[in-house]
Amino acid sequence: MTTLKVLAIGDIYGRPGRDMLKNYIIDLRKKYNPTIIIVNAENAAHGRGLTPKIYEELISHGVDVITLGNHAFDEEKVLEIVEKSNILVPYNYPEGTPGRKIFEFEYNERKIKVLTLLGRLFMDQRVDDPFRKAIEVYEQDKEAIYILDFHAEATSEKTALGLFLDGKYSLVFGTHTHVQTNDEKILPQGTAYITDIGMTGGHLSVIGADYKVVINKFLYPHIKQKAEPSFLDLQIQGIFCEIDISTKKAIRIEKFSIKNI
Repeated sequence: MTTLKVLAIGDIYGRPGRDMLKNYIIDLRKKYNPTIIIVNAENAAHGRGLTPKIYEELISHGVDVITLGNHAFDEEKVLEIVEKSNILVPYNYPEGTPGRKIFEFEYNERKIKVLTLLGRLFMDQRVDDPFRKAIEVYEQDKEAIYILDFHAEATSEKTALGLFLDGKYSLVFGTHTHVQTNDEKILPQGTAYITDIGMTGGHLSVIGADYKVVINKFLYPHIKQKAEPSFLDLQIQGIFCEIDISTKKAIRIEKFSIKNI
């Protein structure tokens, strides 16, 4: 049996997250021998967005695909690189939005397609319906293997989309909340699913940011304060998934969470 091995790494948060990727990616590659490495990097630039320099840094570590989310365009310089084939903006952004929306390659004569979608619940984003957009992509080529990063806030929306796509997509994993969930599973029709793959960065924090600054922002919302990435309790989190090329069904999904030594 030939399998597609997917390593997906949770939201890289600032310099602490980038350092963790650099320090542990070799070990993860040795352990899982992935066919493809996907990293969510919409928080890679000091917690918001992606820059050309950071893009090159991530690619130098062997990352194959970079997914973005609701902070995709927070850094103006991202426009210099957003058309690169391995940077994905959400597929349900309005037509005409800069950037690529699908990463495609062939493996053992099977097309593999990777995309990201934004959720609509509690996201303050004007985007198209992710359910209908996910099916729109699938209808274009039902024989391909589909991998989806669903960048969304609500557990209910993520779970519903995973079940909606069961048997059509091979892997649906959530990002955005920066909290790894304990519900990794293979759904009845063969789709691997997890609500959130977690965060790579400082975990003694408020979703990656220095907790003291964030607490002060809640206490004194009228005073503008800039959040800084946390360097406390550094961890790299994500999942490994194995997909049977012939059936397109997932046969294994395993989450990991590695603390900095």
